[in-house]
Amino acid sequence: MAISEQQVQDALRELTDPNTGKDYVTGKEARNIKIDGDNVTLDILLGYPSKTQIEPIREQVVAKLKTIPGIGTVTAIVTMKIVSHAVQRGVKLVPNVKNIIAVASGKGGVGKSTVAVNLALALAAEGASVAVLDADIYGPSQPMMLGITGRPVSKDNKRIEPMEGHGVQAMSIGFLIDVEQPMVWRGPMVTQALEQLLNETNWRDIDYMVVDMPPGTGDIQLTLAQRVPVTGVVIVTTPQDIALLDARRGLKMFEKVNIPILGIVENMSLHICSKCGHEEHVFGSGGGERMSKDYSVDMLGSLPLDIGIREQADSGKPTVVADPNGRIADIYRQIARRVAVKVAERQQDHSAAFPKIVIQNT
Repeated sequence: MAISEQQVQDALRELTDPNTGKDYVTGKEARNIKIDGDNVTLDILLGYPSKTQIEPIREQVVAKLKTIPGIGTVTAIVTMKIVSHAVQRGVKLVPNVKNIIAVASGKGGVGKSTVAVNLALALAAEGASVAVLDADIYGPSQPMMLGITGRPVSKDNKRIEPMEGHGVQAMSIGFLIDVEQPMVWRGPMVTQALEQLLNETNWRDIDYMVVDMPPGTGDIQLTLAQRVPVTGVVIVTTPQDIALLDARRGLKMFEKVNIPILGIVENMSLHICSKCGHEEHVFGSGGGERMSKDYSVDMLGSLPLDIGIREQADSGKPTVVADPNGRIADIYRQIARRVAVKVAERQQDHSAAFPKIVIQNT
């Protein structure tokens, strides 16, 4: 008795993609199912960067289909495809940039920049083409964290070439000024500078741009939220009540300008003593979870207060590249996959598919 496509689909419905939480049929990841007698071939197309997930998912699918009575050989080809998703209405996409993820916090000192750079590096480690835009004009830290020195160049005297560190493209006002030079600029100058960094950099085929936003919820942040085409935002906080209060303000600001919240990252959630292993909630506990429940947004992950995270970021080799097989790098990669899955669930951007009307004198 020949194998039917229905049997294959029924088996795939019993499997769950470990990253999306959906089965492969409902999630529309199972494609091109072909049956030749008892043999089955199919494609699994993942909408998120998944370099470390491809083989485990392939093995999972093959093992499940092998349980169908009478089945012969099973060939599953797992690939990934990252597409552009919708942004705020009336804001144009940046050429060669598919998705922009803003990393924000209501206040400084919560480790936002460290989370941003490790998120970017984790997305790159999963096979995506990634860029970092350092939007913190007053306190640019990405050049140091990415270990990049020198000045960017322009090949045509119009657009500047992005700098690169650990395989990630980057642009920051920090590349254009002296390290100790303070930025004594008013708000309009800051937003103009950021727009230039974003729009006048020659980005090269970016799947995800991670924007390290300045802390706070003032005029600068609001202007950026209205002018930069953001697919979604990640809010970084610590469990401390004061940090949570400011993070809630930041979350509400993005809601007001109709930018979706991808989720919350709780940083410095737990301190483990490097000498004795004693665990202590220095800044309190459960704050991120409470905030995620209050606003019905996802808790993307919690990161410990660990001296290694700080030392590695300061040295220009953040945790994801300094200790790629370590426990903390694994947490960053989990957060990155969750962020990418949340982006993949967003409505796709189809603006490029519409024809452009040109009026000409004939």
